[in-house]
Amino acid sequence: MYAIEVNNVTKIFRIHRGKPKTLKDRIVLKNTGVVEEVIPLKNVSIKVKKGETIGIIGENGSGKSTLLKLISRIIYPDEGEIITRGKVSSLIELGAGFHPDFTGRENIYINASIFGFTKKEIDKRIDDIISFSELEEFIDIPVRTYSSGMYMRLAFSVAINIDPDILLVDEILTVGDEHFQKKSFNKLSEFKRKGTTIVIVSHDLNSIEKLCDRVVWIDKGIVKKEGMPRDVIRAYLDFLAEKDNKRALDIKEQKSEQVNLSEKHPVGTGEVEITNVKLLDENWEERYIFRTGEEAVIKISYKRNSNVGNDVVFGMAIYNSSGINCFGTNTYLDGIDIEDLKEEGEILFRIKKMNLLDGEYSLDISCHKINGELYDYKKSVLTFNMYSPVKEVGIVKLDHEWQIL
Repeated sequence: MYAIEVNNVTKIFRIHRGKPKTLKDRIVLKNTGVVEEVIPLKNVSIKVKKGETIGIIGENGSGKSTLLKLISRIIYPDEGEIITRGKVSSLIELGAGFHPDFTGRENIYINASIFGFTKKEIDKRIDDIISFSELEEFIDIPVRTYSSGMYMRLAFSVAINIDPDILLVDEILTVGDEHFQKKSFNKLSEFKRKGTTIVIVSHDLNSIEKLCDRVVWIDKGIVKKEGMPRDVIRAYLDFLAEKDNKRALDIKEQKSEQVNLSEKHPVGTGEVEITNVKLLDENWEERYIFRTGEEAVIKISYKRNSNVGNDVVFGMAIYNSSGINCFGTNTYLDGIDIEDLKEEGEILFRIKKMNLLDGEYSLDISCHKINGELYDYKKSVLTFNMYSPVKEVGIVKLDHEWQIL
């Protein structure tokens, strides 16, 4: 039995541009306006089983919130149909109906009535609502005096203290401070254990993975992928990384037109110059966004301006955004002897597994004598980003395994 059926749904918003504003304009300028159509959802079909928790993910503007509003019947589809079985409660527009001049207690009655509760039903629940919001001290003062966090906590507490068959949640997993967020997360978990059907829209992929049985990824109004949370989230992160990488390549190309390494004066004697540095993936394509554990290759182009014999060392160092040196080495430390350096050439440094965790990193490249005297040094010659579907903490992911004895 499906609790929710979304069958071939399309939603069209029509935006009127140049629309006449006065009666005179309507008479004189009739039919001169332009109607622009925006289609946030195109032929979308999703089925949710009774008691299932599904997550909806996607970029801003992809149609996620529109889908929730359609299911909750705030708006209606232009094509297709939506069937829901059971009482629907939506945590979409938190605080809708709150009056700033009324107290928190008075607004509880107003807001709960929007959800269809009678005064008698609210009387039975009001103590639980106030307790969950943790606003006992402020409940009898006007909500205009509340901070935005207090306002959202009260609204969330009203919406969550009901017993729906279907719960629709839109970006409310970050309401309040960390303590209240955990409390809200636990409340949703409680609903799940009770067998409530839950649909969650959120950018908090960790929470989506923990809570959901299934994830649907919507991109530009269509269902791009659906399935097990980890598989869909990984595909989504890979998509975002590819998109960010293209943007990074465009920015790098624009900067390279303005700044050429070979034209910059070397930091050192200049007997050997570093002329270019690129970061490549396992397919030897230029890339600046990597998933933790992927292979990466640093390609260093150089030019020798005088005879240095075999007294030459190339080195690299990776720093995180806090300036911490995550890793550094050079050809001398690794026992690589460089003899008869060509006038121009390339040095490749292959990282079999880029095990850095989420974040932005910068790369330094150096060329120097064995005694450390610099030929050239390029500080923060490029930046790159790491991402991981698994949110470990720290700087680097260590190869590891657990054993339960």
